[in-house]
Amino acid sequence: MGRVVGLITGRRTAWAVALVPLLVAIAVMTGAGEGKHTQLSTDSLPAGYDSTAGTALLDELPDETTTAAVVLFTADQGTLDRAQLRGLQQAAGELGAAGQQVLPSEDGTAAIAVVAVPDAGATEVSAEVGDLRAQADELAPDGVTAQVTGPAAIEADLAAVFDGANTRLLLATALVVAFLLVITYRSPVLWVIPLVVVGVADRFAAVAATQLMAGLDMAWDESTTGILSVLVFGAGTDYALLLISRYRDELRREESRYVAMAAALRRTAEAVLASATTVVLGLLTLLLSVFPSTRGLGFACAVGIVVAAAFALVVLPATLVLFGRWVFWPRVPHVGEPAASESDTIWHRIGDRVARRPGGVVAGTLVLLALLASGVGFINLGLDQSDQFLDTPEAITASTRLAESFPAGVADPTQVVTTDDADQVVATIEATPGVESATVSQSGGGVTVIDTVFTGSGTSSGSIEDLRDALASYDDTHVTGSAAQSIDEEAANARDLRVIVPLILVLVLGALLLLLRSVVAPVLLVLTVVATYVAAMGASWWVFTGLLGFDAMDSGVPLLAFLFLVALGVDYNIFLVTRAREETPAAGSRQGMLRALAATGGVITSAGILLAAVFAVLGVLPLVVLAQLGTVICIGVLLDTLVVRTLLVPALALKLGDRFWWPSVPGGAPVSESGAPTLGSPQRPRAAHRGGTPSG
Repeated sequence: MGRVVGLITGRRTAWAVALVPLLVAIAVMTGAGEGKHTQLSTDSLPAGYDSTAGTALLDELPDETTTAAVVLFTADQGTLDRAQLRGLQQAAGELGAAGQQVLPSEDGTAAIAVVAVPDAGATEVSAEVGDLRAQADELAPDGVTAQVTGPAAIEADLAAVFDGANTRLLLATALVVAFLLVITYRSPVLWVIPLVVVGVADRFAAVAATQLMAGLDMAWDESTTGILSVLVFGAGTDYALLLISRYRDELRREESRYVAMAAALRRTAEAVLASATTVVLGLLTLLLSVFPSTRGLGFACAVGIVVAAAFALVVLPATLVLFGRWVFWPRVPHVGEPAASESDTIWHRIGDRVARRPGGVVAGTLVLLALLASGVGFINLGLDQSDQFLDTPEAITASTRLAESFPAGVADPTQVVTTDDADQVVATIEATPGVESATVSQSGGGVTVIDTVFTGSGTSSGSIEDLRDALASYDDTHVTGSAAQSIDEEAANARDLRVIVPLILVLVLGALLLLLRSVVAPVLLVLTVVATYVAAMGASWWVFTGLLGFDAMDSGVPLLAFLFLVALGVDYNIFLVTRAREETPAAGSRQGMLRALAATGGVITSAGILLAAVFAVLGVLPLVVLAQLGTVICIGVLLDTLVVRTLLVPALALKLGDRFWWPSVPGGAPVSESGAPTLGSPQRPRAAHRGGTPSG
């Protein structure tokens, strides 16, 4: 470790360590570029479920695969007259509608024409739908409004959501990070260095992750690289804040910036490596998901954390040490100035207040978390297709209007895909209670697609399951379509929660046990982050329903929010508790925790606020699921930073004393447990700082 640190921070080697990785990263980014992945129809569907098998069987049709676009014509006033209906009939023929027919509604206010659109990928579908919308608008008679909905239009509008979205997300993230770094460092220069290093790390992580996934034939989509970027910026900047804070304090003890950086890097590396390892292990649990795209997200983000930690521990210290103390201007650290844990700050005062009544602080924070968590009991999971966009596109508004005049499923019918006898399957479908019609829409290569429309106001899980039960005796016969897929996705998300959440907890607990060589502290830390997660979910639900107007939470949010909040929440506890272990041998368990709070309070709070803001930037993408995920993580990180890590964890440590570190006390030093210590207690001799553990 000493040789590596010496290489990174050495007077003669630092420039090479700083420059070579940056040049290699830039060369890889410009030469290789991001990996390519051909989107499959099953990438975002759960493996092993009936609707997924049906979707995969659709791809075996020998003819060009098509997807349906439904052109909805509505009367601007009253009902459609005969002249308008004749004009619509002519328009349907020119649009290439199925059977050259237009179907009027029973109430006479609307009519539809179904047009088959070649399904050759999102780009091609978007172009076809765009042309169809322009043509339908031109052909619509006077007094009639034309809109396009159906699966093809929804796919096109979803693709439009991500058109340039990752660029906007990256720009917004960089601006937020830059703004918060300027506020944190109060320097017109210093913020540029970590921002550039983390920015290069982000782009390199995107290239490395996508190239690796392409080589491993893993699935990913546009949202994968968006979330990866947010995570790398957030985690990388957090690691940078921790290192620079320690470096600043070391410069107050050492004349040589090389010696100061070496000391800062040695002390920071343990916490960063422990944090990164915990997050990576947590992210890799997503490889157990039944969703291919979720597996890709977990793998990509794990690669991103490795890259972020490597750049923060190698490139950043080597780059910083090339500059003099002036880079901190106007707050240049000088030898002899007090370190963070030795000066009177707000964190000292908070520590003193917690130390006076740790039991009361524990009780108060737990009550606050319980009140926030009360919303969990009201959470409604599962978004309808019409609720998945923040800004409602034409496909959704048209679908809502269509449902007012036509039976459920006309625009997006449930599909039965079979290789069995089609006539018998159709007869069985028509005999199933709740089915209004069953029509063969495609056939070829032994595969038949039967469009099924249900009676009533909507397609329920009960009607889908009844249909599946009725068709259970047929070979290779599956029920798919958006309604069936939504039902299977909810069941798959529930399965992932049951399987992955306990594993995340076990891995995080195991990592803490190894890091802290303690039992009580790791268990308490895991319990605190779980409490933070539950409180964040409950508080977010009140925000969703009270402020944002959402009626439900996407069923994929709980798992991803749990993963990020537990893994990232443990980060800040690791930063605090590893510092407390460092201080305890000379100061005792209680005073060691207070010194750790004073030393890390500012930097961890800055890191938490920055990470919360970065995840809130996910709202730049107009998808409800990402906005909800960003909101939950933002609230959770703020709770963890401002309440749990600042009040609850120190109060628990102060209340338990040596028992917090059971079965051993760091360093084995005897500790006096009498009275509540204050931060006015005598400090360690200066020699202890210089030759042993730095306290900043």
